[in-house]
Amino acid sequence: MKRRIEQFLFRQFRAIETQRHELNYLFWECTTRCNLNCLHCGSDCAKDSAHQDMPLDDFLRALDTIKHPSTNLMVVLTGGEPLLRKDIEQCGREIKKRGMRWGMVSNGYLYDEQKHSALLNAGLGALTISLDGLEASHNWLRRNPKSFARADVAIGLAANAPRLNFDVVTCVNRRNIDELTAIKNHLIAKHVKAWRLFTIIPIGRAKNNPELFLTDSQFQQLMDFIAETRKQGDIDVKFSCEGYVGDYEKRVRDTPFFCRAGINIGSVLIDGSISACPNVDRSFAQGNIYHDNLDNVWHTQFQLFRDRSWTKRGKCANCKEYKQCQGNGFHYWHGDKQQVLVCHNERLKIS
Repeated sequence: MKRRIEQFLFRQFRAIETQRHELNYLFWECTTRCNLNCLHCGSDCAKDSAHQDMPLDDFLRALDTIKHPSTNLMVVLTGGEPLLRKDIEQCGREIKKRGMRWGMVSNGYLYDEQKHSALLNAGLGALTISLDGLEASHNWLRRNPKSFARADVAIGLAANAPRLNFDVVTCVNRRNIDELTAIKNHLIAKHVKAWRLFTIIPIGRAKNNPELFLTDSQFQQLMDFIAETRKQGDIDVKFSCEGYVGDYEKRVRDTPFFCRAGINIGSVLIDGSISACPNVDRSFAQGNIYHDNLDNVWHTQFQLFRDRSWTKRGKCANCKEYKQCQGNGFHYWHGDKQQVLVCHNERLKIS
């Protein structure tokens, strides 16, 4: 009975949040160029991208359409690899000049002490860096023999910057699933306070590589690891927002699963498309900054994100836990969208 009441109250909260749809995170895919060639890249980024970097002025014009930005609005620069932009500090200063906070998602390869100081001086407030295993596992996934060492330097710098909201993310796969305790101890030794764990989406380069995807029993192993580590309290670890995990919900997260794509999370993609989080299928774009007003699109479009009843199809059609899950993470609806790519809760029941 207690669980049912808690679930009901959370659904009420989610409905209110959806109705308000306050924009809290705006991702800017400022480049699709990348200095790595990772096995799991969902965007299939490359050193020589088919798209030119979006000019800063183009993005700022879109940003300036936001009439009443939330005081919680965080603009997050992502890619590709944002540090390949030579004007990255100017981008940050211009966003901060508009009274908005800004952060960045990086592979850490180019993040050295000089860049660290320059970004902090430009107002960098939040940073996420990827570490995908111990040295051999990380370098295998990132396909670069220096990647671990470079990311490790970046993590050390960021973890010891008191005013920086910093976390490390790890894409868990078959190569690193048994290294999680060692990775945890390494991060604690580096003074990292927050750690998010993901699994890999079967899209882009990852789609046909079975080594990247956990078996059902390994997925349960991941849930058990997160639950036990949270009990120990040495590091703030959590499972990402990627999907609903049933009975594990209260054990692996601070709050119940809530995919906020198109509800609190929006994005401006490299070609100007207006969408939700950058991992969502590009066909879900709701407009384009080159012919639409970003603020108007945010408030008048995104119906598919805010009413997800259309996802009650395929294996979701008769699911008893649909009310809590609502079709899993939005980024798991790709292709013909007749079936969710992955059901995390189903995997746990099988295992």
